[in-house]
Amino acid sequence: MLKLAPPVWTLIFILLCVALSWLLHWPVVPGLPLPALGLALVGLAFIPPVLAFLLFRSEDTEINPVSPTNRKLVTRGPYRFTRNPMYLGLVTLALGIAIWIGAWPMFMAPVAVFATVNWVHIPFEEAKMRRQFGTAYDDYVGRVRRWL
Repeated sequence: MLKLAPPVWTLIFILLCVALSWLLHWPVVPGLPLPALGLALVGLAFIPPVLAFLLFRSEDTEINPVSPTNRKLVTRGPYRFTRNPMYLGLVTLALGIAIWIGAWPMFMAPVAVFATVNWVHIPFEEAKMRRQFGTAYDDYVGRVRRWL
């Protein structure tokens, strides 16, 4: 699963849920869709990852999570609030699309994105960061939550 990047998995999960929703004739959750809320979440979903991307560029460190090493442990910007702002953005994006569309199969996408990054990608990255940055990373983990 590490061979495909989390944004690719997010797209796959969303497309699979769209296909399932279509096959089931778009079974709507009562009270949904909420297009304004869904679109707001989709828009907000881009803020943490874009800020993180720009911060990584300004710090001159790798953005690729499967790179062998990282030049720097980044703990400022959105990383003061969450250790995974890029993944938080992906989960929020999938949730926003689900709320916007309102079909219950779409809600499997944010769950699948969360499960994939939380139990596959993040443990791999945390182990790499712990090996590379040792106690500095452990101190960071003690201060900042994995998600929010």
